Amino acid sequence: MSRPIISIENLSKRYSVVDGADSGRRRAGYHEFTLRHALASTGVKAQRLLTGKRPESRARMTDFWALRDVSFEVEKGQVVGLIGRNGAGKSTLLKILSRITEPTEGVVRLRGRVASLLEVGTGMHPELTGRENIYLNGTLLGMRKAEIDRKFDEIVSFSEIEKFLDTPVKRYSSGMYVRLAFAVAAHLEPEILIVDEVLAVGDYAFQKKCLGKMRDVATGGGRTVLFVSHNIGALSQLCELGVYLDNGTVKDVGPVKDVVLSYMKAGLSHNASRASFEAEPQKPGQFLSAEILRGDGEEHGSDFACDEPITIRLTYEVRRPVAGTYLTFYIQNMEGTRVLYSDIRDTSPDTEERLGVGVHCFTVVIPPRLLAPTTYLLTVGSASKYSGVIDHRHDCCEFSLQDLESQNQTRPGVLGVLLPWQQGEVADARAVTAG
Repeated sequence: MSRPIISIENLSKRYSVVDGADSGRRRAGYHEFTLRHALASTGVKAQRLLTGKRPESRARMTDFWALRDVSFEVEKGQVVGLIGRNGAGKSTLLKILSRITEPTEGVVRLRGRVASLLEVGTGMHPELTGRENIYLNGTLLGMRKAEIDRKFDEIVSFSEIEKFLDTPVKRYSSGMYVRLAFAVAAHLEPEILIVDEVLAVGDYAFQKKCLGKMRDVATGGGRTVLFVSHNIGALSQLCELGVYLDNGTVKDVGPVKDVVLSYMKAGLSHNASRASFEAEPQKPGQFLSAEILRGDGEEHGSDFACDEPITIRLTYEVRRPVAGTYLTFYIQNMEGTRVLYSDIRDTSPDTEERLGVGVHCFTVVIPPRLLAPTTYLLTVGSASKYSGVIDHRHDCCEFSLQDLESQNQTRPGVLGVLLPWQQGEVADARAVTAG
């Protein structure tokens, strides 16, 4: 029996979190004590000595475990979906597997070359051209120039950036960056391909193209793929094994459809008809709240009849305008299928003019009899067509529909529309057929 290509045993990652008087002035988050932090701290202390300023109250550092005792194995050729809410530890796990950061405890064994596509900007040298970055990445993977030459045309064709191949990548848009980064990672034949939610930056056609390529990589080349996405439908279709992370621990491992169901059921205890979000001043814009309301827009609700309208109310704050900003939401069912998607630009071409500095409130009404009776989760997001995701709130609200008119409470499908059946004479039907 062959050994697993990835073995993870009791893996834990601890960060130091600022928790003191200056935590409001600095972004509260995870800090590792690197050479850069040490030099910066030394410079600040020297400046205070020269200027005679008294040091500010010392910040207290507390421990935060982003991962705790994570263990699972992945066989060669498997496509694995990492599932979990924001902050569950998915990206931290991928960074450890990509050797970007070291674990605090535990062991990771990787039996093969790893190519990673994490946040935008990872793995590319901004001063080098697209062409030079292709060869740089291939060299870092241990490939010879002849091997890279053999794959070069495929990479360029897939990325669709032929005209900008000799332009420094620092001048690329986020979408172009992702196109090239994914093409390089997928075509340079690593044994293990790691892809984070970064694909959300690309357009729908390119996302579909990438999903197809990941499927080809696994089935055709027998390589292993680790994939993180909030698109549960894509995970269910692409992956065979699912790993559900929650608060840094593994909650479930197994066939992806079983794990998705476990994740979706757990989400019901976290969601309600109203969600408020803490201020994150470092973001140029963010959602302050999301609400599910009855048709009149006055009363919150989580249980509806299929025959009544549902109002979604979103409050969004713009702190610093970002060119090309737009807002979206989607609704997905318990199987992870996205049944409804809405974009503010659908009916508002002047979106940028309306999203000036300040707090904005938007309402969207879902008409009666549109959705099938089941439980749904709401996800909201904002992004710029030039720079990618600004704010994203996954599964922030939950509501259920009950069909009080239909004779079949378990009817399949994602729509709840009742269609009239007109009955005619048999002779009429024959006449239509003959015509």
